[in-house]
Amino acid sequence: MKKTLLTLIQRLKAFLIRNFHQYNSKLPYIITVVVALIIVIGGINLFIELTEELKDNLLPQYDQAITDYIISFRNPTLTKYFIFITNVGDFYGYLIVLAISSVISFFVFKKWRGVVQTILVLLLASISNMMLKRFIDRARPGIEHLVSVETLSYPSGHAMSAMAFYGFVIYLFFRFKINRFLKVAIIIFMAFIILSIGLSRIYLGVHYPSDIAGGYIAGFIWVVFCILIFNLVEVFRRDPNT
Repeated sequence: MKKTLLTLIQRLKAFLIRNFHQYNSKLPYIITVVVALIIVIGGINLFIELTEELKDNLLPQYDQAITDYIISFRNPTLTKYFIFITNVGDFYGYLIVLAISSVISFFVFKKWRGVVQTILVLLLASISNMMLKRFIDRARPGIEHLVSVETLSYPSGHAMSAMAFYGFVIYLFFRFKINRFLKVAIIIFMAFIILSIGLSRIYLGVHYPSDIAGGYIAGFIWVVFCILIFNLVEVFRRDPNT
């Protein structure tokens, strides 16, 4: 990622130098950040518009069919599991995971940057989720809720935060120089948590499947955006010409 960004910025610098007499060495970085922001905002808006179009057509039918299928498996054992896993995707769950991650980062990898970046990604996802919920204003499913909820439905905050938080953790572990099999096992486990958290919200009756899909997509957009920005900052810091 860093090499790709560096190549892109060097080409942008060359273009700006050729076409503009007054050249600012920071301009390529500013342009890259603006483009990244446009991609994120555009991607979210596009998905919202698509969802609004489908809301009056096929989407409710698919939501109902998938929800009916999932809740048909309700039993005491699965209910206990999904209540537990949905708590993993809540505030205290992330607090525990962050505490464990901080200990590992300090004693094993001797780095704090990854933990700080993960917290930032989670905060951005959480704040934007609240804004999206208010903008779309979709009510919760009118079926039995197995857990209490207070906010609006679309997109799912649990799904969005899970994708942003655990998705970024997957990226960090992908970069770590550790045993390959251990790395693959951790990544698969994290992906399983993301999937389980989203599924739990449908099973517990508090979200439509489309809420989960929306949360996953919005969370993924934040992961990609933050990865780009964090790597861009690192390239900027190491660039001797800035």
